[in-house]
Amino acid sequence: MSDLHGFDDVAVRRPERPVSTLVRGGAVVTVDDSFTVHEPGWVLVERDLISAVGQGEPPSAVSASVERTIDATGCAVMPGMVNAHTHLFQTFFRGLADDRALLDWLRDCIWPGAVHFDPESARLAALVGMVENLRGGATSVLDHQYIHLDLVGNGIGFDDAVCRAADEVGLRFLLGRGWADRNYPPELNEPADVVVERTTAVRATWHGHDDDRIRVELAPLIPWGCSNEAMRATLDLARGWGAGTHIHCAETWAEVEMSLDERDIRHAHWLDSLGGLGPDTQLAHSVWLDDSELDLIAERGAVVVHCPVSNMYLASGVPRVLDMRARGIPIALASDGPGSNNRQDLFEVLKATALLQKVHHLDPVAVQPEEVLTMACRGGARALGLSDRIGVIEQGRKADLLVVDLRTVFTAPVHRVPSALVFTASPANLSHVLVDGRVLLDEGRVTMVDERRLVAAAQASAVRLFARAGITTSR
Repeated sequence: MSDLHGFDDVAVRRPERPVSTLVRGGAVVTVDDSFTVHEPGWVLVERDLISAVGQGEPPSAVSASVERTIDATGCAVMPGMVNAHTHLFQTFFRGLADDRALLDWLRDCIWPGAVHFDPESARLAALVGMVENLRGGATSVLDHQYIHLDLVGNGIGFDDAVCRAADEVGLRFLLGRGWADRNYPPELNEPADVVVERTTAVRATWHGHDDDRIRVELAPLIPWGCSNEAMRATLDLARGWGAGTHIHCAETWAEVEMSLDERDIRHAHWLDSLGGLGPDTQLAHSVWLDDSELDLIAERGAVVVHCPVSNMYLASGVPRVLDMRARGIPIALASDGPGSNNRQDLFEVLKATALLQKVHHLDPVAVQPEEVLTMACRGGARALGLSDRIGVIEQGRKADLLVVDLRTVFTAPVHRVPSALVFTASPANLSHVLVDGRVLLDEGRVTMVDERRLVAAAQASAVRLFARAGITTSR
């Protein structure tokens, strides 16, 4: 596949991977089992892997041998964070559905607009969303993609357009190929045989691309939108691939009531009754879980993906994070889609994760910064099925790194680096981002695309999309 794609005015060229890069002089926040911080420390990257990590100054032989050195003095160096649940197409919907509950938001805004995407708008929405994630500290993104139109114009489908954008930008990308077969707009419903056929085709094209940087799994959308029969079929397919299953779970009390009224069972128990709850399951939101569900999730080893900003934005509720942690349930963090946030900013998510639990429990020490960073890095790695490859700065791991400049009036003076990362840092502090050893953000500048040109093209495309949909974008 070509490294250069693009419509007339938005071309993207992913940078080449350097032979070796040394990041030196910063506080290296490893997020290892002991939460070791080398202050100062250094990280040696050779091609796509971390080859050495150390305290103090690097050996002179290392300094002399590298192709490039990044001076991280006054900065924190940390693992790239994982945005473990978003919807990239919603980049075009940010701010359109403020002040609505989830079900009204879906019915009045998301569904009517989603069916009017074309190849250009699909690609531009994905590109803007991925650059936003990159700037927000996410080196890995799980996109719960549930728009499955056959886009006319260049013979590609929506899933293919999004994967192409991920290939261009260079992020680590897991496409959660979403579906629903009932209680959903007719244009977007897919029966089980169609889900199997289309997902198999997308996976054949993209799964494992670029040294496994792009992967594909199945992602049933919502319990009330999925029949038992289709769930069993897709769960069997995912397990046969050795892939995970991603699903919204107990996001709002209204949805739990829908399940109780129709099936007389709560979401986690319903999933388990179908054989769908295990270490390969990611449960997005998980706000309204009772004790029996938490116990079951802990027993099965499933991962909860916590989206605190979205839960507050839609007034969905406060997940029982402390009870989950007490049971040993793995927790990842996410922004959710920009239609219900309205940002994909993992630094904002870090702070919101800590503050939401503090105020909810009236406990100032409810969640510590080290715990939040572990959720964002190692919890996210667990959600993506990459626990042994990303999420920690150590020898042999993938070279997915952030360099966060703490020498600003918003962050200085720094007394404790983990605290600064969680409570004071923002995307404006990011100076460098590496994924697979490629420098995708360099001295604060995105390296693969002209951002202004991309934003202008996306703005114009979004206006055309909502004109086609007949949706008023101002009120």
